[in-house]
Amino acid sequence: MPPVTRALLIANVAIFFLQTSGGFALVESFGLWPPASGDYNSPGFGPWQLVTYSFLHGSLTHLVFNMFGLYMFGSEAERLFGSRFFSLYYLASVVAAGVTHLVITAFMGGPAIPVVGASGGVYGLLLAFGVYFPHRTVVLLIPPVPMKARTFVFVFAAIELVFGVTGTASGVAHFAHLGGMLGGWLMILWRRRSGPSRRN
Repeated sequence: MPPVTRALLIANVAIFFLQTSGGFALVESFGLWPPASGDYNSPGFGPWQLVTYSFLHGSLTHLVFNMFGLYMFGSEAERLFGSRFFSLYYLASVVAAGVTHLVITAFMGGPAIPVVGASGGVYGLLLAFGVYFPHRTVVLLIPPVPMKARTFVFVFAAIELVFGVTGTASGVAHFAHLGGMLGGWLMILWRRRSGPSRRN
């Protein structure tokens, strides 16, 4: 397993155990809170939360699914990008996911509750996998349906958009997932434009 992917997996698992032993304290300080949530019952927004929220998880199932996605898509992306760009790519996806969630929930009048989870970064990695390995076969866990990676990305993006707009599956930050994809796409564009020029 590439080093950054391995380090992210270890950090997420370790912090989850700290989180479960410390109650709500870590979420209060490091979960992603809306800017308007700073009252007597919540700490409010802090800029560090745009990164730290991604290392917290709401349940063991939440952690397992995100870590599975990180292992599956992150390993391939890090081998392709190299560890340095991969680190920047993952960070950009996480931050873009957080910003997107804050903007959309503020516009839609969402509740003042914190967001946690690495899903934004994982969805950014999913996008990279679909862009660079479009013809790889990916099998859904539930139901076990095989499909091309490019189709897999389109299907998940469409599901998140529909769920986000309609409010289906409440309790899930659907627009954060889309924001992670957006951050990943912007990093892919930057990588393509900043690469070495081609010679005829």
